[in-house]
Amino acid sequence: MKLLKDILYRVSLEAVVGNTAVTVNEIHFDSRKVSFNDVFVAIKGTLSDGHRFIEKAIEQGALAVICEEMPKNTVNGITYVQVKDSQQALAYMAANFYDDPSKNLKLVGVTGTNGKTTVASLLYQLFTKAGFKVGLLSTVQIRVGEETFKATHTTPDSVTINSYLKKMNEAGVEYCFMEVSSHGIAQHRTTGLHFAGGIFTNLTHEHLDYHNTFAEYRDVKKAFFDQLPASAFALTNADDKNGKVMLQNTKAKKYTYALKSVADYKAQILENDFGGLLLKVNDHEVWTKLIGNFNAYNVLAIFAASELLGLQTVESLRHISELEAVSGRFQYYISEGKITAIVDYAHTPDALQNVLETINSIRTKNEELITVVGCGGDRDRTKRPKMGHIASALSTKVIFTSDNPRTEDPDKIIEEIEEGVEPQNFKKIMSVTNRRQAIKAACQMAEKKDIILIAGKGHETYQEINGERKDFDDLKIVTEFLKELNK
Repeated sequence: MKLLKDILYRVSLEAVVGNTAVTVNEIHFDSRKVSFNDVFVAIKGTLSDGHRFIEKAIEQGALAVICEEMPKNTVNGITYVQVKDSQQALAYMAANFYDDPSKNLKLVGVTGTNGKTTVASLLYQLFTKAGFKVGLLSTVQIRVGEETFKATHTTPDSVTINSYLKKMNEAGVEYCFMEVSSHGIAQHRTTGLHFAGGIFTNLTHEHLDYHNTFAEYRDVKKAFFDQLPASAFALTNADDKNGKVMLQNTKAKKYTYALKSVADYKAQILENDFGGLLLKVNDHEVWTKLIGNFNAYNVLAIFAASELLGLQTVESLRHISELEAVSGRFQYYISEGKITAIVDYAHTPDALQNVLETINSIRTKNEELITVVGCGGDRDRTKRPKMGHIASALSTKVIFTSDNPRTEDPDKIIEEIEEGVEPQNFKKIMSVTNRRQAIKAACQMAEKKDIILIAGKGHETYQEINGERKDFDDLKIVTEFLKELNK
């Protein structure tokens, strides 16, 4: 429990009605969770406006309200604090409420379109292997040392972030690696956190349903680096044309990594097959179980970050050779009938192209590459034809199917994907709306040595249809179908 005036430290106040020397039990921005002596932060969200629920929060026991607009009718005995930006206020309040936990560990944020989960998760593995207590805040899971918690967002809300960082403090965690999404930056979820470093992976077509333009999306990512302190490091992919943009206004120490450009950390791919990668990293050879050019970038990023955080080169490379693939990131299963099934989270045009080009660079071209792919509903529609174009151009056969249609008609989504298919590739494609049946069809079409790629959902173990999440695990389903075929 904290005094309201103490948790308002660093918050820009517009007006105050009532007493700020009151003791607050919890902070909530969801009125349904408010109880006795809590403070309610009214946030204008994309779907609803928290200001509409101020009265409900007070009825449930809130003793203070943080808002951007003062209610017309205030209640005696309730403290009202007007702020310019409720999301920013929530972030500072959360950090203050949990005793500024990010100050007590080395927090590293990973941002970019693709690779955030892989880089953050591999750094968690690497530093754990090096003997440290480590935390992880990722799309796939949240880790506090060896303890695992379910993740619901790429970047959780600021109250959740700080509560887990507090748990990490209590558990003696020394390093924490965190995915930083563009939504998280724009909504101030990372405001008030003390970062020891930031890593930029790449920037491609994504989230334009939210950010409107690519320039806006890029500038939101850049804002993360702009806010890094001089004591931190800023590590960027020099092969990405937006890599140097991220460093333009940062106060942090600047470092680059690349496979093609001049950079502080360089890598060369010596071997690349389904067994893994052999890399030459800054004149040192290292073998890794990870596969593909995109993973060469990920490995180089974690090597660079580990050195910047103080690990010795030899130790870092030794641990890199022991790292396991991240759930839903180029995970594969080889059946008794010698059919290879690959499950990957690739849900953007660039990620899908990277995965398909990686498979094509490894395969002999004597086998079929059958891709099962869809696009999520209620999300950026402009990428759908691009996904269709890439899948049909780089595969020998394609099955367009449902992803997470949410509130959209999955057949309409598939039609928009098909718009990107060029005439010469029409004969390659088919559509099976039911995702389970689409995976089954791919398994039935596949013959010995063929490759099946199931893209888009990766680690997700559900399918979201009309607001309901139903159990659905791509890897589990394709494995079951391939085993049945071998009976």
